[in-house]
Amino acid sequence: MIRRQRLAAGVCALLAALTAGLAFPGPAAADETEQAAPKVELVLDVSGSMRTRDIDGGTRMAAAKQAFNEVLDATPGEVQLGIRTLGANYHGNDRKTGCKDTAQLYPVSTLDRTEAKTAVATLSPTGWTPIGPALLKAADDLNGGDGARRIVLISDGEDTCQPLDPCEVAREIAAKGIGLTIDTLGLVPDAKTRDQLSCIADATGGTYTSVQHKEQLTDRVGQLVDRAADPVVTPVATEGAGACSSAPSLKSGLYTDREEFGQQRWYKVAVEPGQEVRASVSVADDRAVNPDYGVLLRAVTLHGREIVRGEAAGDGRTDVISTGLRYPRPESDDESASAETVCLQVTNSFSAAAGVKTTPGLPLELTVDVVDGPSKAGDVASFGLGRGWWLLGALVLAGFVAGLLWGWVSRWRVAVWRTN
Repeated sequence: MIRRQRLAAGVCALLAALTAGLAFPGPAAADETEQAAPKVELVLDVSGSMRTRDIDGGTRMAAAKQAFNEVLDATPGEVQLGIRTLGANYHGNDRKTGCKDTAQLYPVSTLDRTEAKTAVATLSPTGWTPIGPALLKAADDLNGGDGARRIVLISDGEDTCQPLDPCEVAREIAAKGIGLTIDTLGLVPDAKTRDQLSCIADATGGTYTSVQHKEQLTDRVGQLVDRAADPVVTPVATEGAGACSSAPSLKSGLYTDREEFGQQRWYKVAVEPGQEVRASVSVADDRAVNPDYGVLLRAVTLHGREIVRGEAAGDGRTDVISTGLRYPRPESDDESASAETVCLQVTNSFSAAAGVKTTPGLPLELTVDVVDGPSKAGDVASFGLGRGWWLLGALVLAGFVAGLLWGWVSRWRVAVWRTN
């Protein structure tokens, strides 16, 4: 009896293993394509308020220096890192001069840890808080190249150089489509500082963190520097047109653009016979907008006939809304058949809240993928499963056989129990 139980259990285990192998195929070969070196610039507020002693009994400046030293020791070798300061050099009271006080302490390059630490050790809290000008300069420091680019801004107060609003500066940087992310950290921030730093981060898809302790600052800066070393797909900046005839031609890839409130943006994709175009679009509300909005993505012929559409609606509870579509072009018996131009139209129904600037437009991310189309109509029609129907069939069969075996084992055990 024991042997029969073990045999049944072994069969069930074997079926379970085969099912798991079907459901979770082995990992694909890693992409060995070399990526450009990631670049990070740490932007540190060295204004007079950094003398305040409220972080674990020490000054904010001391906490920042300790964090920088530990992060410099742990920075991955493939990351090119630089340091920029704001408010570090001008001691006077002239606002115009103080608002130009930003300098690159260490250039964005392969890291010399000793040199970078020596430069950080010389810092002393001094002047104003020109966050906007510092962000503009930092974006220039990171300009060029195809790798990931990230600014990590550490500040303990609001920008003191208005009307150059740092949040608007961040939006302008994002509107350039250079794939630069700004993360912000607030040292013991008040409500106004928190709102401003959050706005800067949100405008570029970055993160905001409120910091109260030295260890928290060190850990968070280290995480952001390490994140820059992760492989990323760098989006390509493009500019959609007001009509399909003048729209840019796109190939498979990830693209970024800006779309004003209620605006239409057009793009073109060439699709050969037997190919399928798959497209998706996401639009983010990086500022206050009215609730109830939507995004529409249409595939249209050059003559204006709609082929297929995707649409989505939001009600203010999410800051990103996305939709997508698929269009398979049938095979052609005519070997001389040329590519078909498919026009992609993106329209949004966002509306600005009172007093909110409408320029630059809302950040838009468009993914285009042109692949070989399904070989048969059934590949698309199989309940939406494509060629995956066989996997569902195998799982159903395995479950049926396992159920029969389990039922047989259970009945046999009950019969033995009654006999004994």
